[in-house]
Amino acid sequence: MSKAPNSNTRFSAGMDVRRSVLGDAHVDRAEAKKTEFDEPFQTLITEGAWGTVWASDGITPRERSMLTLALLAALGNFDEIPMHIRATARTGATKKDVQEAFQHVAIYAGVPRANHALKLAKETYAEMENEQQ
Repeated sequence: MSKAPNSNTRFSAGMDVRRSVLGDAHVDRAEAKKTEFDEPFQTLITEGAWGTVWASDGITPRERSMLTLALLAALGNFDEIPMHIRATARTGATKKDVQEAFQHVAIYAGVPRANHALKLAKETYAEMENEQQ
């Protein structure tokens, strides 16, 4: 039976995965804003979300992006959608993948949530294209 990774290993793996998915600039900005108040929460997210869930090789980063975006939209957690749309440039999820994920949201969680998620995705893709010019 394998041992669960220790906290330091999960944190280190989490930071590596977080940087590979979100990019160094994003992570550096987030780390610079971290305070004593939110440090325990940031550690939890780094270890749990990034060092355990996103670090798993059970599904691909592309599939994980699609699931994450669909769940964020379905639950109405719109603030993180632009960040995860930007992450698709690194995870391999295409615009078509995102469209498909949000169509599932429309059917299973509601058209207004999918519509808002699509609006945010369109705005974010446009910003990304402008940044490349």
